[in-house]
Amino acid sequence: MDIAFELIESIAVKFRSEKKWTLKAIEELVEEDITWSPGLESNSIANLVAHIRGAVHSRIETIFFNIPDTRDRDKEFKRELEMSKEQAYKMTQESFDILLQYLEQLKSNPSLLLTQPFLHLPPLTYSQVTNETTALNLMMAMFREIHYHTGQIGYLAKMRKGRPVRP
Repeated sequence: MDIAFELIESIAVKFRSEKKWTLKAIEELVEEDITWSPGLESNSIANLVAHIRGAVHSRIETIFFNIPDTRDRDKEFKRELEMSKEQAYKMTQESFDILLQYLEQLKSNPSLLLTQPFLHLPPLTYSQVTNETTALNLMMAMFREIHYHTGQIGYLAKMRKGRPVRP
């Protein structure tokens, strides 16, 4: 058994599950639920989806597709952020698809787990990932962050629906 391959596959299984639950939650909501927030200091599903997409862009697309980082993190958390249900669904799907593509690349070459994919980039400014971060640490940080925010999306959906979302 190749432990690196098994680790990558385990992370992929978790991301596929998060994708399924999150898309199901969004699917069951109505338009106004996407931008609804329970309070002034709380995020909406639109904010959380935009934040997940921003994290995937700045942490995965910059290395996987060699796309310059154009993320506007502050915009992700604006109270008046507008997003349709369809946009939220597509953005969520796209975010997970990019993560899963990156994991497939790692599966085809597990030795990449120990590489430092950000070494060639300008200094990174977000707290969880530095230029010395390995691909393995990156995926662990991404899983933690994505899981945290998809849990928030599920909770907001439950608040709006009055019941848990079931796949």
